[in-house]
Amino acid sequence: MPPRVVIIGGGYGGSAAAKALDDVAEVTLVEPKDAFLHNVGALRAAVDADFAPRIFLPYDKLLSRGRVLRDRAVQVEPGTVTLASGATLDTDYLVLATGSGYPFPAKSDLDDSAASLAKFGATREQLTEADRVLLLGAGPVGLEFAGEIKARWPRKQVVLIDPSPGILSGYSEPFRAEILRQLDGLGVELLLGDSLAQDPPTEVGTAGAFTVTTRAGTEVSAGLWFRTHGVTPATGYLTGALAGARLSGGQVAVGPTLQVKGQSTVFALGDITDVAEPKRAGAAMRHAEVIAENITSLIGGGTELGRYEPGPAALLLPLGPHGGATELPGGQLLGPGTTSEYKGADLMVGRFSETFGLTGKD
Repeated sequence: MPPRVVIIGGGYGGSAAAKALDDVAEVTLVEPKDAFLHNVGALRAAVDADFAPRIFLPYDKLLSRGRVLRDRAVQVEPGTVTLASGATLDTDYLVLATGSGYPFPAKSDLDDSAASLAKFGATREQLTEADRVLLLGAGPVGLEFAGEIKARWPRKQVVLIDPSPGILSGYSEPFRAEILRQLDGLGVELLLGDSLAQDPPTEVGTAGAFTVTTRAGTEVSAGLWFRTHGVTPATGYLTGALAGARLSGGQVAVGPTLQVKGQSTVFALGDITDVAEPKRAGAAMRHAEVIAENITSLIGGGTELGRYEPGPAALLLPLGPHGGATELPGGQLLGPGTTSEYKGADLMVGRFSETFGLTGKD
């Protein structure tokens, strides 16, 4: 019998690891969603009804030998996975790839794709109704969402509030300046170095006029607000010997080989790791590549494992289908045209459709 590999979580990293190991092991990918949600395109799905269905990619054709099991892991320890259905899985190698939660619409917490699509539609209706939108958080998500809103409704007012004195810390000054230039051209208002004393009185994502006051005393009026910050690692299912690897913030301690600290057959990737780097899809997929190579080596009796080295800061930040900028490793700056070509126009839907065997969806 081939060695058994159980991968918990079918996001970017988990799906990539499962596909890479499909030919060398008996792979079971445990994922509660009925389709892969391409989160890279989620913000556009909130403003574009035609685009929204394209970010849901069925798992049916991801693996040729292994299986995708629609279930949720509730207790996981080395060698054993207990599922919400009550079933248990025994495994020789375990990959933790459950990612993180993030406020909607950047991510959806619904497992049913039809329900999730309906939620995107409801958000789009609220956005259509509101004349002025407040976004709490001016990180990459907030900036990208502002660009999507302005691209869809150029006359709609958008204001972002963030306690940081500037945007995109850790990236080059030319990159930050280019993003600020484009935001100014779009008419996006930035209130930096400030925050709200309390959340707006209306429900998040629900249209309704309100006025709030920042800690600096600035009054802000809007008809709709969203939270565009706040990552929560999904690791509450870890039990037994793995519970001790869970850090106070919810992340999992890993070594350079991406093995969970104290474990030789348990690996972790993506947002849940304590690797010091931005938590993005590309990093999770690079983690998956290292993990797949290491598990393949262990299966073959190898003892020398590959090490993951975080790369230099890089970011592709679209501001709508035709705007944005890119900073490549080493600091090279690319403008809106190239950014749109690489990511902005279809937000990589075509690329991931091919990964999931869905030709014709690009």
